[in-house]
Amino acid sequence: MAIGGTLVKAEFRENDQTFISRVQIETFWHNNFISWNLDDFCGIDHIYIPAQSLWKPDIVIEEMLEKDKFYQSPYLSIDCNGLVQYTQEQVVRSTCKMAVYKFPFDIQRCTISFKFLLYSDEDVKIEVSESQNTITEHSREAIVTQYEWIFIDITVNNKTVSDQFDQTKIIYTITMMRRSVLYIVNFLLPIFFFFCLDLASFLISDSGGEKLSYKVTVLLAVTVMQLILNDILPSSSDRVPLIAIYCIGIFALMMLSLMETILVMYLMEKDSASQDDETDQDGDLNENHEDKKGRANFHSCIRGMKRCTHCASDVSTDETSSVVKEGSCSQLTEVSLVLGKVSDELGEIEKTMSQLSSRKTEKKRGYWTRMAKKINKIFSTCYVTAGTLFLVVMLLLWSLPEDNK
Repeated sequence: MAIGGTLVKAEFRENDQTFISRVQIETFWHNNFISWNLDDFCGIDHIYIPAQSLWKPDIVIEEMLEKDKFYQSPYLSIDCNGLVQYTQEQVVRSTCKMAVYKFPFDIQRCTISFKFLLYSDEDVKIEVSESQNTITEHSREAIVTQYEWIFIDITVNNKTVSDQFDQTKIIYTITMMRRSVLYIVNFLLPIFFFFCLDLASFLISDSGGEKLSYKVTVLLAVTVMQLILNDILPSSSDRVPLIAIYCIGIFALMMLSLMETILVMYLMEKDSASQDDETDQDGDLNENHEDKKGRANFHSCIRGMKRCTHCASDVSTDETSSVVKEGSCSQLTEVSLVLGKVSDELGEIEKTMSQLSSRKTEKKRGYWTRMAKKINKIFSTCYVTAGTLFLVVMLLLWSLPEDNK
């Protein structure tokens, strides 16, 4: 017995991993009890009789879940040599384990296996009536519209299984390729654009809260895209699809960028907090001002003693020339010189301390801000490099040839 088939329409459903096909099945077999001579019957070479009048094979599809919208020809075609032909067309919903690892650049291969329900090879043996190239060409001509999937080819193989008895089944392997343009435009490119927007956020100032809210908004947009992806991909996939890795990778990079922004804003806030603390130290500054005033009085007192010493030395030279007064005057002059040197040294020390204090204050005010800018610069460089490498790796994985199922 020979069997031939033509694929008219095909559709995949990723969520429940089913393959819906519309096939046209043609079966041929010889009935040795039906034959006639053309000359005896006016040259009639074939006739049509009702399908219920003769035996028909009980061919079933092994992967079929349900059969819907089937059409069976009400007649059998019989030629003068006893060759019987029976044609039927049906919509078959069958199981198909789908490999969505490279979604949306995946190629799916689903099988439809024909076999007898009861007969063994000793009773009836099934064979293929046409070559796989002919079946592929007929199917390509029969498929008028191709929506999401592009038909590639059909391969036919014979396989003998031994359960209770030897039985041959015909396996049709249908290869289809997904149209990925819509998924690229509606899914992959928007996520890539969100990633570019996150890169552009490094140009926003860290002083305000606009940058933080901007990054949170972009991150939530990627989360919405992940929810849409969850409705597309089947939950029973053996491997994590590349498109899911793509979304998770972009999401992780953007989350790290958000955490870096929070860290930078925290460091810059420490400088502003230190400036606020300086306003609480006004009382200490007033005390320092009083100390400076006391030192100024000390210096003025020393200068007054110098003037008194000079006056005393002038009066003593005009009125008397005793040795005792000259000795006391010289002692006062030496004391005034020593005090003047001490005063000058104290002034230099005070000036040096004030310069060191001002430099320390300026350094303390800008330290965390400079540190935050340095961290932001280093992170932005690493972020761009990591994002570029990640996208290149994803493109390479998608471009590699797909493994056979």
